[in-house]
Amino acid sequence: MDHEGATVLVVEDEPSIADVLAIALRYHRFEVITAGSVRQARQVAGQTRPDVALLDVMLPDGDGRALGRELRAARPETAVVFLTARDAPAEIVGALGFGDDYITKPFNVDEVVARIRAVLRRTRPADVLPVRPRLRYGDLELDDATYAARREGGSVQLTPTEYALLRFLVRNAGRIVTKEQLLRHVWQYEHQAESTVVETYISYLRRKLDPLGPPLITTRRGVGYGLA
Repeated sequence: MDHEGATVLVVEDEPSIADVLAIALRYHRFEVITAGSVRQARQVAGQTRPDVALLDVMLPDGDGRALGRELRAARPETAVVFLTARDAPAEIVGALGFGDDYITKPFNVDEVVARIRAVLRRTRPADVLPVRPRLRYGDLELDDATYAARREGGSVQLTPTEYALLRFLVRNAGRIVTKEQLLRHVWQYEHQAESTVVETYISYLRRKLDPLGPPLITTRRGVGYGLA
């Protein structure tokens, strides 16, 4: 699927940063709408129905995280990417678990464009998805149609990114998958980057899945991740 022409809502209260992002995204043939506050973002989101919301966490009249939840609730197919200067993994895990990705400041503009493209590939791989049988591993069952995981009769809704990560682990059950492999195959990063995104999303999955059964995801320190 060609994502040129997808609409990106940039919510950033620093005009210089918003301008740089808008110029770069338009150069790569995205449609861009900018907003400098929560109030303005609500107005334009209702009028334009963006494909991706790129949200600063700290906004002058509210919290970008709450805005992200609001946009996702109103239109579940909207991808949500956060911009944050807070790069402490524990804080990110606690606050941004419902988003599809996050980018810490300062950032490289080319990386932002690449990450938005990757998010769109993950969340919208095709206009029409083929019907596939449910994927199973032990007591875990994955439903491609709903991005839901079920264990021992209990179910949990996953974000598209969480689902893609778990699905890749299941499809590679019996082996340890490295962080580099996950960045390439799940996040579709085109180049190696120093990032805590894998560790963060592994934490998201554990918080959602472990209450439903025995710990499922194992860590091989210094190597990668696998399934128990």
